[in-house]
Amino acid sequence: MSRRVLVVDDEESIRKSLRGVLKDEGYDVLLAEDGPQALKIVEDESPELVLLDIWMPKMDGMEVLEKLREAHPTLPVIMISGHGTIETAVKATKRGAYDFLEKPLSAEKVILAVVHALKERDLLEENVSLRQRVEAKYVLIGESPAMKELKLQIDRVAPTNSWVLITGEDGTGKELVARTIHRLSPRGQSPFVDVNCAAIPEELIESELFGYEKGAFTGAISRKQGKFDHAHTGTVFLDEIGDMSLRTQSKILRILEEHRFERVGGTDAVEVDVRVIAATNKNLMAEIEKGRFRKDLYYRLNVIPINVPPLRERKDDIPLFARHFLSEFARENGKEQKEFTNEALRVLNGYDWPGNVRELRNLVDRLIIMTTERVIDAPDVVQHIGRKALGIAAGEGSEGFLSLSSYTDAKEGFEREFITRKLKEYGGNVSRTASAIGMTRENLSRKIKMLGIGK
Repeated sequence: MSRRVLVVDDEESIRKSLRGVLKDEGYDVLLAEDGPQALKIVEDESPELVLLDIWMPKMDGMEVLEKLREAHPTLPVIMISGHGTIETAVKATKRGAYDFLEKPLSAEKVILAVVHALKERDLLEENVSLRQRVEAKYVLIGESPAMKELKLQIDRVAPTNSWVLITGEDGTGKELVARTIHRLSPRGQSPFVDVNCAAIPEELIESELFGYEKGAFTGAISRKQGKFDHAHTGTVFLDEIGDMSLRTQSKILRILEEHRFERVGGTDAVEVDVRVIAATNKNLMAEIEKGRFRKDLYYRLNVIPINVPPLRERKDDIPLFARHFLSEFARENGKEQKEFTNEALRVLNGYDWPGNVRELRNLVDRLIIMTTERVIDAPDVVQHIGRKALGIAAGEGSEGFLSLSSYTDAKEGFEREFITRKLKEYGGNVSRTASAIGMTRENLSRKIKMLGIGK
């Protein structure tokens, strides 16, 4: 399909000349004789590039350029003028023009400018698409009260430059919270640099964070920038900061206080503008008492404390996570999307998830791969979580429903044991049990009768 280019000029001869040159190169050319007409064509026809004259009646090119930049920021605009000056060219560039061409126009220069502008547009759109995919991957999921409160905290802290300390168990999504804070902040277009303090050997962490000078140690054949250099104007995320040595903690403290650091083997101070977000699964106050964490660093980092609750405290979100992971896997692997039955989701809700969201994600991936049917049912989930972990007894005098050869028998066996256990948990009260497991009282009564529970 031909690339669509709009030529805007009040001189008919110029419009015809440019149309001929561009058509010979395979472009689909649209024409406009003034600014208002050009703006309407852009809205109606969506050209991929605009060649725009500056001096025109009704609305000059500079005004048209400003309106295009506001409505279509990725649309490249090449300005053309018969009265070009350096001042005019600079002014047009500052207002967002891709290039500036003087009349009389050279066919070679026009074609070259168009080719380059369209390539840059493609790259820009590709970057936008990649950013959107990355942002979609790091989306906060959940509508439980705990997640609503967490999102509210993020919305409050993100627009500031305050340092944040994120706490929570392994697998709860602390990095996701940090990325969301960064994305919603004024630094969102700048780098987000994550550092896993627990994964970097003690002898290397300083050079990783601060870089090093040539000759700082054997093998340092040239200067290398560190994580803080790369994060300039953006955000550094220090994950598992509780595992950082006291020596490195003191250097982090200096950055927070003075906004500068020294590279390994260097003496010159390097100034840096970064926001620091730290995270840990440890109780830092306990670490301070044991002499393993600096109290002054703790209070510097803990300007805004955010705790990410474990999954067992936000079970209402489990079905949302499960369905999201199903969709994500299907999209990334080009597979047909599977689905959970309501019974399977109830089993997921009945588990305490010591590994939190990470464990749930791994389980969903495993279920997608290991189950042959498109629909994932309760026995599938039980098989991969484990009956002991779910607290389901095997059943007196039998090996349990997992030993049954028939899928239907296994499903009925699970339902019988699940409902029996829940009825016992709620003192035999059918109404309370139905409410707890997400069924109507009528449906639960029907199930109890059909499965012969209590006989």
